[in-house]
Amino acid sequence: MDAQAHRNARVLGRREVESLIASGRSIIIVDGKVLKVDGWLPYHPGGPKAIQHMVGRDATDEMHRFHSAQTVTLAARYQIGTINGPWLNFTPPIQGGNFRTHEQLAGLSEEEYTPYSDSEHETIGTAPSAQPSPLFEATEAATPTRKRNTGHIVRASSPSSMSSFELDARERPRMSVMDARTQQEIDLNKAKYPSLDAETQASIVLKYRELETRIQAEGLYDCRYSSYGIEALRYASLLAMFVFLLKSGWYITSAVPLGCLWHQLAFTVHDACHMGITHHYTTDSVIAMSVASYCGGLSACWWKHNHNVHHIVTNSPEHDPDIEHLPFLAVTHRLFGNLFSTYYEKVLDYDALARLMLPYQDKLYYVYMAFGRFNLYRLSLTYLLFGHGPRKGPAWWHRYYELLGQVVFYTWFGYGVVYRSIPGGWNRLLFILLSHAITAPLHVQITLSHFAMSTADLGVTESFPQKMLRTTMDVDCPQWLDFFHGGLQFQAIHHLYPRIPRHNLRRTRRLVQEFCNQVNIPYALYGFVEGNKIVLNQLEDVARQAAIFTQCQRALAESRSNVV
Repeated sequence: MDAQAHRNARVLGRREVESLIASGRSIIIVDGKVLKVDGWLPYHPGGPKAIQHMVGRDATDEMHRFHSAQTVTLAARYQIGTINGPWLNFTPPIQGGNFRTHEQLAGLSEEEYTPYSDSEHETIGTAPSAQPSPLFEATEAATPTRKRNTGHIVRASSPSSMSSFELDARERPRMSVMDARTQQEIDLNKAKYPSLDAETQASIVLKYRELETRIQAEGLYDCRYSSYGIEALRYASLLAMFVFLLKSGWYITSAVPLGCLWHQLAFTVHDACHMGITHHYTTDSVIAMSVASYCGGLSACWWKHNHNVHHIVTNSPEHDPDIEHLPFLAVTHRLFGNLFSTYYEKVLDYDALARLMLPYQDKLYYVYMAFGRFNLYRLSLTYLLFGHGPRKGPAWWHRYYELLGQVVFYTWFGYGVVYRSIPGGWNRLLFILLSHAITAPLHVQITLSHFAMSTADLGVTESFPQKMLRTTMDVDCPQWLDFFHGGLQFQAIHHLYPRIPRHNLRRTRRLVQEFCNQVNIPYALYGFVEGNKIVLNQLEDVARQAAIFTQCQRALAESRSNVV
């Protein structure tokens, strides 16, 4: 115990942390403690990538927002030391950061060692293309400078702990139009939001944590179970309506209440996955898995694996799976560059199908949303069948529980309802399509909160609360309509405090607005119709860029062939 206490009390400097990460260790900072979490990565219920995006960074706010106090306390078992003073974040290896080994650092004097530089938080994709172009460049040349190898993600051991992609200003060629547009978005964000200097961001974090204390004092983390009683009555009414219409021979009509039931149940799954109902991990996990798999044919475990990363790297084209929808949708021109997805661990090809579909994405947006649930089936089954979840630790049994849920779902829905209860192939097809299309507002709501918001990376100095408010919007609606949106209309507030029960989010909004006014961060709040218009305008703008990009690539290819 004395040896453990001595180790925990040891102060680790930036050099030591850097060398540990260079040797392959996963080091994060929480409450001034240095944690080596390699042993937890395979067991983390939310998947390893959510942790990997925090390597080399102060993860205090992320840790407290997503976990119970008990989990935060248990995390102390991974402590290997402490830090002295504020921590300056590294760029995590999964995001392209490179780190010097102990041997490389040993040869540097204090004057030679650069503990921090603006270049460390250069934005992904801001470095110019290797070859200047008066218009657009071919796909290979226009690829952002952090495009990765298609193989396994490996920890780098570069001579520099800074971004390995920084270029000397004297050697930088002229930016391509794509890079210039990316830089323009970054500049607009920097002008609109508070400064990224350490003092400003520290002040934002301090007020953010004070707001957390106030939220707890007002009991906004306490779940109002009476509200879930009302939800249960709504679910029961929709189920009864579905069964009655189905038994009465109104086969196609019965698809409407079933679709509405699925739409509403998704909100409870969302609440439970964030431990927003009982705040007990196992209890809320069982609720989420039971509703998602047994009632809806989806995987709550897949959702956690995906959604936790989304909450950490919101709206990052390279890292956030919630905006990686090629070849059908792109919310930023940066996806034209064959970006490497760190979540899917593959290149997001801007291929012939993408070039064909993206120019029409704003017109096909609601069509895609109508088929969104089928994509969730695909992702859920892939996750469960290929065993992507943890096989040990507290969630080892979740996969098997959900696999059984899949069997139950396809038995009652596929066999019992579609095959046995509905006569005729066309009736069955229409029933399936209509019941799934009814859930489209859920997918619209999810994309509405992020598709029109910033996708710029302002670097590792940006605080957690500022990033969440910069990349997420809220949707204004009358209180009586809250049931329809299921809490997702308060997405910005939810991203700041994901474990607050959804029935308390409206009360929390006033406090968050006060916080935004104090720290001068714009709070994005739009009406549902206005929000949809903004998303469609964003998709139309990117579609227009995609059409021009394709024409320029074609013209460039033709000019090269003529030269040959």
